[in-house]
Amino acid sequence: MRDLIITENITVDGVIEATGGWFAPAGGESAMADLENALAEQRDAADALLLGKVTFEQMQGFWPDQTDDPTGTSDYLNAVDKYVVSSTLDEPGWDNSTILRGDLIQDVRALKSAPGRDIVCTGSVRLVHALVAARIIDEFRLFTYPVVLGHGARLFDDATELGKLRLVETQPFRSGVVLTRYRT
Repeated sequence: MRDLIITENITVDGVIEATGGWFAPAGGESAMADLENALAEQRDAADALLLGKVTFEQMQGFWPDQTDDPTGTSDYLNAVDKYVVSSTLDEPGWDNSTILRGDLIQDVRALKSAPGRDIVCTGSVRLVHALVAARIIDEFRLFTYPVVLGHGARLFDDATELGKLRLVETQPFRSGVVLTRYRT
């Protein structure tokens, strides 16, 4: 069985809404090398990406055109199997993309039971909230940025009680970002 991993950039006060550029690295590009290495390790462990329509369209409008990306993110995103949850999207227009139109929970359970490595869901606030409510997430990987916004969509807004999460890793980075991994 594959794991469903929620990976989010998040503020100290729990905001995951990517507005205002708050997730830009402190200290510039030179402070990002260790964080980029951690992200590459996570990409290597995943062969599927689950996205909501808005996040998918934002990524599709940017990543396919990034031909000089030294991080490998563009190559990964162009090659990985992408599953976009949408009832209105007609044609994904990005290689290796499949539109999921059926029952969300049944579709995700089918993905989890198929052979393969991790399935990562990132961004996609409404989708993540639905997955949290359905209690089918195996792990949260939270990249906490040293920022407090005081407003914006939060990871656990109106969340169904998940109970105690089990901390499996904490990793600080030179930029001030801290990765915390929790298993459900």
